[in-house]
Amino acid sequence: MLAIIAAIVFGLGFLLDLVNARIPGGFSGMTFVLLGLTLLALHQAGVGTAGLRSGFGKWRGGRTRR
Repeated sequence: MLAIIAAIVFGLGFLLDLVNARIPGGFSGMTFVLLGLTLLALHQAGVGTAGLRSGFGKWRGGRTRR
């Protein structure tokens, strides 16, 4: 989920950089790029993913042996 949000943020940053626009408050295209990189780093670190024991079994949906 964080990777999808990062892709959206990268897209916004790209568009702002293309039109050379600034959002009031100091937000520019580079701000969105840095935010996107932060979200990708959190995604790679495993933040926001389901744990192995999240109620319905394993995350990948594999069957357990009995």
